[in-house]
Order: sequence, then C-alpha cells, then structure tokens
Amino acid sequence: MKPEQLFERLKQKLPNPAFTWNHDQKTDRVRLHHTKLNKGMEISLPEILSKYEVKKDNAINEIVYTISQTFEAMEQETQGLERSMSHIYPVIRSTSFPVKSNEGHDFVVTDHTAETRIFYALDLGNTYRLLDVNMLDQLKITDSEVKEAARFQVRKLSTELKEDHVAGNVFYFVNANDGYDASRILNEQFLTEMQAKIEGDMTLSVPHQDVLIVGDIRNETGYDVLAQLTMHFFTVGKVPITSLSFIYEDGELEPIFILAKNRVQKENKNK
Repeated sequence: MKPEQLFERLKQKLPNPAFTWNHDQKTDRVRLHHTKLNKGMEISLPEILSKYEVKKDNAINEIVYTISQTFEAMEQETQGLERSMSHIYPVIRSTSFPVKSNEGHDFVVTDHTAETRIFYALDLGNTYRLLDVNMLDQLKITDSEVKEAARFQVRKLSTELKEDHVAGNVFYFVNANDGYDASRILNEQFLTEMQAKIEGDMTLSVPHQDVLIVGDIRNETGYDVLAQLTMHFFTVGKVPITSLSFIYEDGELEPIFILAKNRVQKENKNK
C-alpha cells in the first residue's frame, strides 16, 4: 500500500464532515483538523504503513480508533466536562514522553525513576485525557488534589494475575487492558503483598502501558529470561515505556543492571 492509498482509506473510515485533511507529500505526514473544536493532530503515514506490513487492516483500525477516541475526548473537554476525583488515575510514561500538550500547556507530572515519569489522566470511559495545567483550572482542582486522588484510585484497580514458570523462576503478569496496567507499579499495598510471597529477588517491569510484570527471580537464568521478556513486550506495545526492569526492595526501585547479577552471584557464593 502506498501513502496516497492509506490517506484515502483513512478519509473513508473517518467521514466526519467537521474534519479537514491536509497531506504533506514531502514528509508523508497528515494534518487532521476538527473545524468545530478548532483542534487537530498530525499522523505519520510511514509509521502506520510499517505496522500495516505486520498487522494488515488491524493497523488501520487501531489508528482510526485512536483518532476517534482522541477527538471524542476533546469534545467532552470543550463541553466543560466535570468529573469527580474518582475518575483520575496515574499513568506511567517514559521520560522521553512530551511534558507539554499539543496546545503547549504543561502536563501534570511527578518524577518516578530515571526511566519513567508519572502523568495523570481524566478517565473518559473508552479513553482518557492526560491532565494539563489548563484543564486543572477548568475542573477547579489543584495539582496536589489530582495527585492525591490518583494515589487513592490506583489502589482500587484490579490486581488479578497470570502466572508463568520458566527455568525455576516465576513471572506474574497484570494485563487487564484498561489503560492502567503499568500504573499498578504505584500501588504500594499490592507490591507489599507480592513481596511477601516472593522467594527470590522481586523485580518490576513496565515495558509498555498495558502490562506490569512482577518477577520472582531465583537464579541467574531468570535475569536473562526477564531481559528477553521485557524487550519483547517493549517492542510490541502500543505505548512503550522502558525495556529496563527494576529490583524492588524496601519500597524502593533500583535499575536491574546495578544490582541484579551481583546479588545472585553473592547469594550463590554464600550457599
């Protein structure tokens, strides 16, 4: 499929009369503008085409869904959406993720690790909207109120686990596909409960938005398996975060390459 053909397919699947389309053929980027909202977004056709080679029509359906949900969220915001604090959740992103909205407003953020940063989202049902300082004024809430509400709400999220055993190690997966799977890494009560059942080193991984991996690493092979596992999830995720894992101990996260193998080697010597 050529960029021009993809451009026409997108227009057919998004027939909203409020949309105006502009295809820059030099860069193969599309500017989609919503005339009623006076807001827009840019789309990279080569990025979609690379996914199309693997996922075929699913790649197109995914971008169409993303565009539709994004503008729906914008419409709700423009209409003066008022939501209670029970609809605010934390969202984990890579530190390379933009800290300003397309309109130039600062997002509400909190530092997390050298690899990750916490953003805050207003849940809209099928999607969510990252909160920026302009939205705080509209919703009449403060920065500290947002962060406190998010800390409370993340504890309410389901922590149902899937379990897998590899080479004497145990891996647990949170994969509810609700947009906040990686956010469970901020649920201290859940992490404490997991630590109590883990026999080896406890590791935490958030390779992309829709998964949290808790590792019970009992031998050196476990770290090699974990590295392959996180890299795989990182490359296939819609919203990749980091392929780096962390060791969790005493409520602290330490990058795995600093502590992991040294600790296993030391424990093996002690045995």
